[in-house]
Amino acid sequence: MSQVEKIAPPRHIAIIMDGNGRWARKRGLPRTAGHKAGAEAFRRTANYCRTLGVEYLTVYAFSTENWRRSEEEVGGIMKLLAAYLKEALRDMQKNHVRFRFFGDLSRLSPDLQKLCLEAQERSSKFDEVQVNFCLNYGGRDEIVRAVRRFAADVAAGKADASALTEDVFSNYLDSAGVPDPELVIRPSGELRTSNFLPWQTVYSEFVYMNVLWPDFSPADLDSAIEEFHRRNRRFGGV
Repeated sequence: MSQVEKIAPPRHIAIIMDGNGRWARKRGLPRTAGHKAGAEAFRRTANYCRTLGVEYLTVYAFSTENWRRSEEEVGGIMKLLAAYLKEALRDMQKNHVRFRFFGDLSRLSPDLQKLCLEAQERSSKFDEVQVNFCLNYGGRDEIVRAVRRFAADVAAGKADASALTEDVFSNYLDSAGVPDPELVIRPSGELRTSNFLPWQTVYSEFVYMNVLWPDFSPADLDSAIEEFHRRNRRFGGV
């Protein structure tokens, strides 16, 4: 039994899955090979989180800025996502994973949108672990879309602008009803948040790790959780 299994893991862990392209380049492989290896790393990590008793796992799968990449790379990522969702739908009764999607799905292909919505609907009855996929997601975009929804409700007489609070506004975000992540992990050695959950992570603990995402292992997750438990979380207090 690992040290981490003896202590309670964070209820909600978020991960910026970074480093697929560099992993592939180091091996002389196309970037799509890195994304395929990254998909396997996600499977390992999600399964291990379920073993540890993590209730929520949020992963940055595809950002609003990732559309700037080559058509071949974007197409490869979308094929991997579709394949994973088909596999998840097939094995849903065995794995009992609940799915949510954060981001603007309208830019995805109709087929991929359908898979996302089907996975979300069919898995809504499960309560063991929830995986939130940030797909065509950008933190600023999420906030802008939430403001538009709130403004529309005000215009329709469904909301009162003078009664707006942080809790009320949170209900207009993609993450409505999901507790904020306590721990955010960024592999790959980069030291930035890259437009990931800016509203939800204001008091999250960030752990940056010098390991490329395809190489991320259960031992790395253990290490990040151990670091989380060494932190003194004061939330602005003494």
